Amino acid sequence: MKIMKLLTKELEHRFAQLGRQEEKGDGAVVAAKFFSPTSSWTLYATEYDPERREFFGLVEGLEVEFGYTSLDELAAVRGPYGLPIERDLYWHERTIGEVQEALAAGRRPL
Repeated sequence: MKIMKLLTKELEHRFAQLGRQEEKGDGAVVAAKFFSPTSSWTLYATEYDPERREFFGLVEGLEVEFGYTSLDELAAVRGPYGLPIERDLYWHERTIGEVQEALAAGRRPL
């Protein structure tokens, strides 16, 4: 089984361009979406700290909340059938406000 690269050089560069976005509020850009193919867990990442190897963003799991997630932990997780966390290859950037609006309406942000 080929393992997907969760963080490409291009994506790391994009996170560096965006920098810290807390002052942007609902206008913060979601640069990447990571998900578990065997559960409803999803991370909508707005920031990445290369020194700490951590993402910050909106986590949809049992609750919908903001938090930090380690790249190393994402890479190590295996769900049922041994399936790893994946990066949504078809994700198009949108704001965290748009993501929250879709989730509140019971829709998946596409």
